[in-house]
Amino acid sequence: MSKYILSIDQGTTSSRAILFTKDADVFGSAQQEFSQHFPKNGWVEHDPNDIWQTVLSTSREVLSKNDVKPDEIIAIGITNQRETTLVWNKKTGKPVYNAIVWQDRRTSDYCESLSTDELCQTISDKTGLLLDPYFSATKVRWILDNVEGAREQADAGELAFGTVDTYLLWHLTGGQEHRTDATNASRTMLFNIHTQQWDQELLDLFGIPESMLPQVMDSADEFGSTSKDIFGAPIRVCGIAGDQQAALVGHACFEQGMAKSTYGTGCFLMLNTGEKALTSENRLLTTVAYRLNGKPTYAIEGSIFMAGATMQWIVEGLKLLSHAGESESLVKDVPLDHGVFLVPSFTGLGAPYWDPNARGAILGLTRDSGISTIVAAALQSVGYQTKDLQKAMERDGLRPSVLRVDGGMVKNNWVLTFLSNILGATVERPTVTETTSLGVAYLAGLQAGIYESTEQLAKMWTCDRRFEPTMSADERNDLYAKWQHCVAQVRLSSDDCQQQ
Repeated sequence: MSKYILSIDQGTTSSRAILFTKDADVFGSAQQEFSQHFPKNGWVEHDPNDIWQTVLSTSREVLSKNDVKPDEIIAIGITNQRETTLVWNKKTGKPVYNAIVWQDRRTSDYCESLSTDELCQTISDKTGLLLDPYFSATKVRWILDNVEGAREQADAGELAFGTVDTYLLWHLTGGQEHRTDATNASRTMLFNIHTQQWDQELLDLFGIPESMLPQVMDSADEFGSTSKDIFGAPIRVCGIAGDQQAALVGHACFEQGMAKSTYGTGCFLMLNTGEKALTSENRLLTTVAYRLNGKPTYAIEGSIFMAGATMQWIVEGLKLLSHAGESESLVKDVPLDHGVFLVPSFTGLGAPYWDPNARGAILGLTRDSGISTIVAAALQSVGYQTKDLQKAMERDGLRPSVLRVDGGMVKNNWVLTFLSNILGATVERPTVTETTSLGVAYLAGLQAGIYESTEQLAKMWTCDRRFEPTMSADERNDLYAKWQHCVAQVRLSSDDCQQQ
């Protein structure tokens, strides 16, 4: 009898496979990290084989070590790092180039060359996005223009494009299915979120043949079945969603106005706006939150490029800690107003600035500054950047009073205490913190008939700990004003460096 849902969570720095019971409890998990490649300043790539092999090995490992047979798996759900772009040969499945990661900024100059008010408005109106290297469209164009023979192969209908979910589905099904879901499609800058179709005007703009594109499905749908050689027996793939949308589902943010924030490699604050695709006046993104039974639900989103990645730099780059878990005990006695600010714009600034040229800096250092101060500033940078997003949402009339959080950083109580204080809002950490994987398990379960409705899923969400603000408004405003001043200085100095 089938008992479990297998969630494949393919992230920016690692791949995970998690088994959930029908009651949404974690039964088993496996995780494997893989290498990051930085060929040039601002470039970030992954080896596609690393992506596929870590997914394959972790999926097989979690079944093997928990003695689970393939016929005990009800369905598979796939969630993935969004915007990361792959192009491969339709016959061989071989990529023509490395995966270009969402953080990659190589197409900044190209975006700038296109940036007229009229075109930016057209892109925003159709896709809900801004013209930025972050999204997939300009990455695909770069591959076609810079990989020898790629343009000719694409024009001949020989190449396929996909975000990571599509690439994994292709390989899981033995090359039989070239599909994605509406959430991932909405992050490509090629998908009209109002008509729910690929947009020919945008395809023509970026020079991308329609033959390269996957079929767009609901987030809970019949995506195909794994080929027999993958697990020994076919398993249905019934759910796909980009990682941030999957987290929204995992937090059961199904009602208009509910919000979640995920603290993984980056930070992503997403607020459910219901059936309406609301347009931000403050450089936030409009995106598909999920699509069920052909009906899209929309969200407003703010994206931060560096959250957990900042702590990874603290550990691996500066070697101030042996692992990120040491940070909470190290900073517990550091006063919040210690005067040091770390602006982690290593690959530019995301929302609401969208400044691809900004570069990281530490400001306010004195002789009294030590490792604990710098680590505290790194942790606080995540809270300050979330405050940037909250203020932008406020200006759009969309202030969430309660924020549900997930991701590796939310294990740190000091971080969540500061987050609640700097936001002046309640922060809720769920009992199941594997929210992204849980969300896509929910989607797969909906399609497979395990769960009847989103209302049922909402009742399954439980809170582990609630953080309430204790900081005064004056103290909060003073700290945030200092942060804003530091960001302004960093952007100005980055511009000066670019001009020299």
